[in-house]
Amino acid sequence: MTGSPMRFLADECCDFAMVKALRKAGHDVVTVREELPGADDGDVADLALREGRVLLTEDKDFGQLVFAHGQGTLGVIFLRYPFQVRLGIAGELVKLVERIGQGLFGSFATVQPGKIRVNRMPKG
Repeated sequence: MTGSPMRFLADECCDFAMVKALRKAGHDVVTVREELPGADDGDVADLALREGRVLLTEDKDFGQLVFAHGQGTLGVIFLRYPFQVRLGIAGELVKLVERIGQGLFGSFATVQPGKIRVNRMPKG
């Protein structure tokens, strides 16, 4: 693993293969299923912020929560992979973390096949 280990919170909708891949790469990953099952999106974002974790999600509602409602968070990685190409998602996620690392803090990263977009989150 390059760089220092990072801390992540995986939303309930995340494929567990991503959690396993990040853990294998040396990162600290907890899941909403383990910590706060059934929590609403605002509580999930609050938990990630309290614990100093970047949020991993496949739920597009977090974009609305962060950009339209100003939900505070350290960073979000939004994963958009159709079912037929899901096998590659865990490896792509690990590559993203290795490449950007701490730059994920304060960012909303959207990851989809062949494309990664990283936007700075609004201040406030």
